[in-house]
Amino acid sequence: MNFFDRLANRIAATDSIVSVGLDADIDRIPDHLHEYDLPRWAFNRRIIDATHEHAAVYKPNVAFYEDADGWAALEETIAYAHGKDVPVLLDAKRADIGNTARQYAKLLDSADAITVNPYMGRDSLDPFLSREDKGVFILCRTSNPGGSDMQNLELASGETLYEWVASLADLWNGNGNVGLVVGATTPDELEELRERVPDLPFLVPGVGAQGGDVEAAATYALADGAGLVNSSRGIIFAGEDAGEQFAEASGQAAKRLKKRLNQYR
Repeated sequence: MNFFDRLANRIAATDSIVSVGLDADIDRIPDHLHEYDLPRWAFNRRIIDATHEHAAVYKPNVAFYEDADGWAALEETIAYAHGKDVPVLLDAKRADIGNTARQYAKLLDSADAITVNPYMGRDSLDPFLSREDKGVFILCRTSNPGGSDMQNLELASGETLYEWVASLADLWNGNGNVGLVVGATTPDELEELRERVPDLPFLVPGVGAQGGDVEAAATYALADGAGLVNSSRGIIFAGEDAGEQFAEASGQAAKRLKKRLNQYR
């Protein structure tokens, strides 16, 4: 099975499309965890223990791990998530050409899926797309306010740039391993993209701290049983003021989001 087949099975088993973003900001990790050699790993382990019953996937953003101890913490996190039968999607937004792209694609040796940036074109994504068993989520319409600076530009064809990216992603899906990143903060565009590419699973960020549309996210994320709605800070820092009980609050936050999303899918 490829990644999306495995993801669909995980979604069915947990009745959840929740992606838990493991953005382990060292400055927000509870003080008592800083006594450990790898505080981010200690934090993630407790979050995973509290949330895995409600998680379709874990999504660490590699920006929070790009130092020696961070990479070690990320390796432990991936292995532990896999031990709980939860796939791992690396939010890396990588892409480049030639040898550099092939090096970036080695991140998939341990993870199950990755986010990539299409700006440099098809050849910059080939090393990722060629990994038939791995998921590749292409940035399309992002949830940040500045996304429209470029993504909404109108092309000579009359399409917007994000619409063109969606069409290209559909063409590049020869191995059945391509999805799109489409933010919940633009629900009308989320609906329109689902109509344009009905067979591509979406990773939908923005429903947590960014206040995106939960109903639209749940309604349009899935294609053939696979798709994800992500919350990072809204889950992992739900217990930021709860001291040693922080993980319990995260578990409750993941459960609440799962229930909210399931009302609409």
